[in-house]
Amino acid sequence: MSSNALQHLAFILDGNRRWAELNGVSVNDGHRSGGERVREITSLLPGYGIRYVTYYLFSTENWHRPKQEVDFLMSFFCEIFDNFDQACKNNVRFLTIGNTAILPVNTKTTLQRLVDKTKNSTELTIIIAINYSGRDEIIRATKKIASDIMDGKMNVQDITEKSFESYMDTRDIPFPDAIVRTSEKRISNFLIWQMAYSEMFFVNKYWPDFNAEDLRSIIHEYSSRKRRYGR
Repeated sequence: MSSNALQHLAFILDGNRRWAELNGVSVNDGHRSGGERVREITSLLPGYGIRYVTYYLFSTENWHRPKQEVDFLMSFFCEIFDNFDQACKNNVRFLTIGNTAILPVNTKTTLQRLVDKTKNSTELTIIIAINYSGRDEIIRATKKIASDIMDGKMNVQDITEKSFESYMDTRDIPFPDAIVRTSEKRISNFLIWQMAYSEMFFVNKYWPDFNAEDLRSIIHEYSSRKRRYGR
C-alpha cells in the first residue's frame, strides 16, 4: 500500500435543510435524501480500498434546532441504523464517537445493537459521530486524565500526545486522511485534534446532491497530493 493511500475518509454532511428549501420539499424529506446519500456513498467505498469512513451526523450544537426537527432526526437515525442491519453480512463494522449517553433511549439502544452486532466485521469500519463535538471530546478526555491523576493511576509527566489520544473517542481509529465538507468552508467543531494534518476538500454542493462522481474526483485528487505533515 502506498504511503498516500486513502484509508480513512471523513464527511461533514451539510446542506440537507437548504437542499429541501431549494427543491420545495420538507426539511424531513431533505434529511431523508441525505440519509439515502450516506447509504449510496458507503456502498462505493470498499471499491476504492477505503477501510474507515466517519459521518458527522449530529453535533452537540444541533440540539438547538427546532424540537420537531431534532425529534425527527433521532427517530430517523433509528431507521437508518435498522436499515444498516444487513451490514454484518457485508463485513462492515460500526463504531460511535461522541457523548451517546444522553441520546434518547431508543436511538441509543438501536445504535448500540448495531455496534454490538457488527463488532467482528473487518472490511469497512463506519464511525458515526453523534452528539459529537471536537471541543467536548477534548474536555471529556481531559477530565478522565485528571481523574486518573487524582487516583494515582498516572502522573502529570506521563501526559504526552500519545497518552492523551488514548483517552479520546477515536483512540482505536486512525486519524482521517481526508475530510470532505459539503456546502460550506469550515470545520464546525469536527475532529479538531485528529484533523491536524488531514487533507481538506470543500464541495460546493448540498449533501443530498453529492454523488459518485464527486467521490471519485476527491479520491483522484487526494492521490495526487503530497502529504507533508508539517515537514
